[in-house]
Amino acid sequence: MINIMAYSKEKGMQEGIPMQELRSETWDWYWVDFEEPTKEEIGMLETEFHFHPLAIEDCLQGLQRPKLDYYDDHTFFVIHSVSRMELEKKEIDIFLGDCSIVTFHKEKNDPLEQAKRMVRRVKDYQEIDEYFVFHQILDKVVDNYFPIIYKIEDHINDIEDNTKNLSMERLLEELFDRRGELLTLRQTVHPMRDLLYRILNSHHLDGVFDRREYFADIHDHLVKVADMIASNREMTQDIRDSYLSLNSHETNRTMQILTVISVIFMPLTFIVGVYGMNFSNMPELSTTYGYLVVWIIMISVAVGMYIWFRNKGWFD
Repeated sequence: MINIMAYSKEKGMQEGIPMQELRSETWDWYWVDFEEPTKEEIGMLETEFHFHPLAIEDCLQGLQRPKLDYYDDHTFFVIHSVSRMELEKKEIDIFLGDCSIVTFHKEKNDPLEQAKRMVRRVKDYQEIDEYFVFHQILDKVVDNYFPIIYKIEDHINDIEDNTKNLSMERLLEELFDRRGELLTLRQTVHPMRDLLYRILNSHHLDGVFDRREYFADIHDHLVKVADMIASNREMTQDIRDSYLSLNSHETNRTMQILTVISVIFMPLTFIVGVYGMNFSNMPELSTTYGYLVVWIIMISVAVGMYIWFRNKGWFD
């Protein structure tokens, strides 16, 4: 599906105009959006707009790293948005030319829809151009990173407080899931940050220079998101280390108790083993109170060792 927005001083803002009218008339600027394009519509990138074959090839391949390429009559950009639900990267390809901007994406994209609504709300279209649309697209894409990172932060706080009373194994699974989400987001944000840096320092994009403070604001947002990702990854690592330390402490505590019990029973086992030998000449076996005396000795040894271990602080 192809969506067209175009503006001229004579006709004002127009939407849904046919491609033939877009070619036959002069427009101050226009935005053509290829959303989930068919094979025939993809062919229009070459037949109607005459974009460079390498740029068209990048559109048709899988996820490209965010980048920009300069061609004779247009600049080609690859940017990434992230869906809030699936946390899946989605590619948006942008052809920025003189008085024109063409976007290409194989899936429906919420930031682009938000940018369209923003353009429609403009009161004076004479004050905007293709670079205004380009800024709106970048701004909406980057703004959509924030709800994702805030949601991940909330999940990490829940894991830290264990509000759901989950087991240690389940908590670690949740923690590693959040780390995976942060990794996915970092793999998107860092290349986008580098791309905005290149855009800001480009000598080929005069419209960016005219609106430098607006594009610099987007770069600042990306730096902020990158810092939030780094801090949250550090937090997940600290929580993981704390859980592992706690689990190790509990294991050591259990082993300590078992060791104390084993040590207490070692002399008792020795005494029982000695008097369990079936020798004929064992004088203690013929005494009247031998059985009682052995029990008193074993109980005294057990109680004495328990008191000794307790004074050493093994049961604190």
